[in-house]
Amino acid sequence: MPLTGCGGGDTAQAPPASPPPAAADPAAALDAAAAEAFAEDAPASVPGMALAIYRPGGERVFLGVYGDFDPEGRYAVASASKLVTSLVLLRLIDQSFLELSSTTGAVLGWSGPQAAITLEQLLSFTSGLARDADCLREVAITLAECAAQIGAGPLVAAPGTRFDYGNSHMQVASRMAEVVTGSNWNAIFRAQLADPLGLAADVRYTTGRRQRIGSSNPLAGGGLAATVDEYARLVEAALGALADIQGVAIDPDLAAAIFRAPYPEAERGLVPAEVQDFGYGLGAWLECDTPGAGCDIASSAGLFGWMPWVDREAGYIGILAMEGSAVPGVATGFSVPLAERLRPLVLEVLGN
Repeated sequence: MPLTGCGGGDTAQAPPASPPPAAADPAAALDAAAAEAFAEDAPASVPGMALAIYRPGGERVFLGVYGDFDPEGRYAVASASKLVTSLVLLRLIDQSFLELSSTTGAVLGWSGPQAAITLEQLLSFTSGLARDADCLREVAITLAECAAQIGAGPLVAAPGTRFDYGNSHMQVASRMAEVVTGSNWNAIFRAQLADPLGLAADVRYTTGRRQRIGSSNPLAGGGLAATVDEYARLVEAALGALADIQGVAIDPDLAAAIFRAPYPEAERGLVPAEVQDFGYGLGAWLECDTPGAGCDIASSAGLFGWMPWVDREAGYIGILAMEGSAVPGVATGFSVPLAERLRPLVLEVLGN
């Protein structure tokens, strides 16, 4: 029965239907979540940060800047260098300069138990070498001299049996690259990645990370500085067959090795608290419960908070960029869990 008004008996009109709620803007939701996290959780030593998301081909689909941070500035990425270094070495493997089974004995002439260490063990930090040699901070020596000093020290474990997070392993691996190519580490990095990508000449490794000093003994596991866009281009090859880059591609099977722990049962030595639950592949943390079988997300957090990750399943690169405290666990204690919290919103932005 129609409703009637109190007046002249006319049929009352139903109020117009409310318009449907506007569809949520995934990018706005991601931006709001990152802004709130920075405002509420960022340590005082982190004055600003950026969140950037990239599809293959260097297509930046999101950039949020929070606090005092210049997304065009070049920052010390610290241990986020490790993923880039691993990619350089995998490129050399792809070109038959090295193999994952190449040993320090065969390439560097080491003897004794140290001679059995493989490149795979160096890249997965299971070499058994002391993890953080004093020579890594010396600017007046060469990388060759530093690697020799590392090799002259005693092993802390048999190769392949113990994981110890540190920079000694990659310093030796980079020396292997120098020997087989006849070039210095920065020249190898430029030839394999930076030059084909058209990156500026001052994108390079140094011994002193923030001071940007020391070129003869560059810190392969932590001495790179880059802008956000530059870093994204440098690590895109980790996407394997999904990568859309000319001149720096890597065989997909080699790229897949980044995402798999070759020694998942190795004893755990030093592991930073914020990544205790992660496994380790070749130059990257593995964020899943089955690192020996492989993970879809590989990340490479740096001491100052730079937190990149590569999601090979969803096909994108994410970077939380910042340069904060050098106290272990301060900046990364913020950036590592934040990256995990933001990932569901990133997938919505990508339409996944």
